[in-house]
Amino acid sequence: QVQLVESGGGLVQPGGSLRLSCVASGRIFRINTMGWYRQAPGKERELIASITRDGSTNYADSVKGRFTISRDNSKNTAYLQMNSLKSEDTAVYYCNANILQGFSSSWRDYWGQGTQVSVSS
Repeated sequence: QVQLVESGGGLVQPGGSLRLSCVASGRIFRINTMGWYRQAPGKERELIASITRDGSTNYADSVKGRFTISRDNSKNTAYLQMNSLKSEDTAVYYCNANILQGFSSSWRDYWGQGTQVSVSS
């Protein structure tokens, strides 16, 4: 089985920074696109950043210029550097990865358990 584990969430003041990590483990042959989603109370889950295996990135307009997604393929890890945090960034952040499992011929999406990010003074 494949597992994704996020870490790095917490409580920060407006204008502060956090760095989230997502580590994929298991019988992984290859990880294609990885992404970060977030879901605030009463709102739909939204994609905020994604990165291909080769490093091409996309960002939601709400976080562009403030957040940076990156990855280390040798460690099966994705990161989300969050700067200039705002109250509206408060949400549960989820890692997603499109993965080809060992000895499998099909790609599947996997999700982490989520990590809480709270921005408040």
